[in-house]
Amino acid sequence: MSIIRKQTTIAYRCPDCGAIVRSVVGVFSLSADMIKLKCPCGASALDIVYTHDKKVRITVPCIVCPAPHSYVISGDVFFEREAFTLACTYSGLGVCFIGSEKGVEREIRMSEEELIEIAGEDALRQFSDNRGERESLTDPQVLDIIMYTLKELEDEGNIHCRCEDGGDYELQLGDEDVFVVCKKCGAEYAVRAGSLSAAQDFLNADSITLT
Repeated sequence: MSIIRKQTTIAYRCPDCGAIVRSVVGVFSLSADMIKLKCPCGASALDIVYTHDKKVRITVPCIVCPAPHSYVISGDVFFEREAFTLACTYSGLGVCFIGSEKGVEREIRMSEEELIEIAGEDALRQFSDNRGERESLTDPQVLDIIMYTLKELEDEGNIHCRCEDGGDYELQLGDEDVFVVCKKCGAEYAVRAGSLSAAQDFLNADSITLT
């Protein structure tokens, strides 16, 4: 009997540089306390939290509002819908796109057309120097292996940082790395995630130290 992997694509537009930042996430990946999908420009990030009642809490930067927007959706909707958009509550413009890869592409195109219709082409041209599509991790199997290993290390007390009383860790998704970051002391550790072999090598880690 084959196992059907639950996975979905999630994307947002960085309000600073205008890039579309995206990643594929699996259901096991969300067992971590938090996943942070960070734009490579460093100016914005999308947070995903899988709650104990199997809902997904998403905090998304907005291209209109100075503060991010928060949404709570069911896990079934997050993984099983072909495509849907989370909109800014003030302007109605799409700020987060979730679903299959093709569905997300379609939602992004529709959002751009809507943005041009409302604000004119200059609303997109202001990002023209840095604008583009930046993908984060696209292989959910790689991400699942890394998340599993990090969860094991954390449960065993084998993640260390500069905090004497223990750190408060979150995960940040980069272009080819997963970063373990302590929110208290700022120390971090980069896990190579550009290939399946790199993720499998990480399975043998006994402990990690954030610096």
